[in-house]
Amino acid sequence: MRRFGRTILASGALATLLVAGAHAAATVYSWVDENGVVHFGDSIPPEYAEQEKRILNEQGVAVGRIAGKATEEELEAMRLEAEAKAREELARRADRALLATYLSINEIERHRDRRVELLDAQSKVTELYLTNLRKRLVSLLDEASQFKPYTVDPDAPMIRPALADDIKLTKDRVLTYEERLATHKREADNLREDFRVAIARYSELTSQNMP
Repeated sequence: MRRFGRTILASGALATLLVAGAHAAATVYSWVDENGVVHFGDSIPPEYAEQEKRILNEQGVAVGRIAGKATEEELEAMRLEAEAKAREELARRADRALLATYLSINEIERHRDRRVELLDAQSKVTELYLTNLRKRLVSLLDEASQFKPYTVDPDAPMIRPALADDIKLTKDRVLTYEERLATHKREADNLREDFRVAIARYSELTSQNMP
């Protein structure tokens, strides 16, 4: 009975507002309080300003909606949805670019081989420089073995500054070329994997378009 009474009161309030609205052309809103009771009015109390509310026409039919303040969970869900849509769009663009760039899997494989061949050539050049640097370092260390601190002979002279600097510079260059060689090999591995994925995707896309 209490709920029925609320409904009658709410309906009466709505009718009164709509009649007044017909003359004053005021906007009528509806919102729900914390007890689940529907309210109507031409303005919204401050405590319900961030809550979802509806806009009603002269017949009491909802013609609009004002979204309430989103919760942290809703904001996170919207963020995840936006990221998923962005990934889907990027995937569609990648598919279109793949189909527009290549005419066959053989063409993709030839492109892959040319790219890998270039990286392999860079690796070979780096290996050559690295081999020469290592030989030079061995030679320098052999020369330094008669000087402190590379010898245990207490009467040996201290290493010449120029020789010490040369050893340090050569060691640094060895490390640089070792890192460069590792980078070339890592790039070649990544390139092969990228082309493996591209070939698999191209095969899937083209098989879908076959009659």
